[in-house]
Amino acid sequence: MSPTESVGEIWSRATATQPPPEPGLVLFIAIVALLLVLFPTTWHWVRHLVTVVHEAGHAFVALLVGRRLSGIRLHSDTSGLTVSRGRPSGPGMVAMLAAGYLAPAVVGLGAASLLAAGHALAVLWLLLVALVLMFVQIRNWYGALVLLVIGGGVFAITWWLSPVWQSSVAYVITWSLLLAAPKPVLELMAQRRGGRRTGSDADQLARHTPLPAGLWVALFLLANLAGLVVGVTTLLPGLGGQLLR
Repeated sequence: MSPTESVGEIWSRATATQPPPEPGLVLFIAIVALLLVLFPTTWHWVRHLVTVVHEAGHAFVALLVGRRLSGIRLHSDTSGLTVSRGRPSGPGMVAMLAAGYLAPAVVGLGAASLLAAGHALAVLWLLLVALVLMFVQIRNWYGALVLLVIGGGVFAITWWLSPVWQSSVAYVITWSLLLAAPKPVLELMAQRRGGRRTGSDADQLARHTPLPAGLWVALFLLANLAGLVVGVTTLLPGLGGQLLR
């Protein structure tokens, strides 16, 4: 296959449409994703994906507001760090700091919209493109390994699995992001109640704005819970409508 034919094949797969699965299957996948988030062993691996999206959120908004990226690090304890250069204060700095904890819910909602429109494969290909772009900015070996494992898995799924399995994986990823988004915020709240000050995004935002760190944490939690509700209404319109009554 020539390079042109390969690109055409990738584009054809990425833009292919599929009808959304039956609501029962979507609900089953949501339950599976919830279990992945709740169990400590599987949560460790899901949290790696959440951290990747968290740091990608910082990086994307940093570029959006005109900052220069210095690099991204991902660590084995599922934490991460994105370093950028630019004005040390102001709206751009605030937007960049706030983006991390909001990114999983925002990405989950975007993926949910694509799934509802029948573009399950586009979710996987967009994730793959984002991982490739992020890989250029990775500055540690463990972070590179995390991206290679996730990216390699996504590529294998998009290239070799059947459309049914591809769609199922796209739903698992989307549900996992939506359901997992509030959990790191809850963990941060628990740390703060225990008296720990870790220099989190909320603590940094408190130094750059009049709002205290605790209020920023509460805003993050409310935003992520709202994203989860909207995600449910998008992926399971019937159930979501009942939740909003």
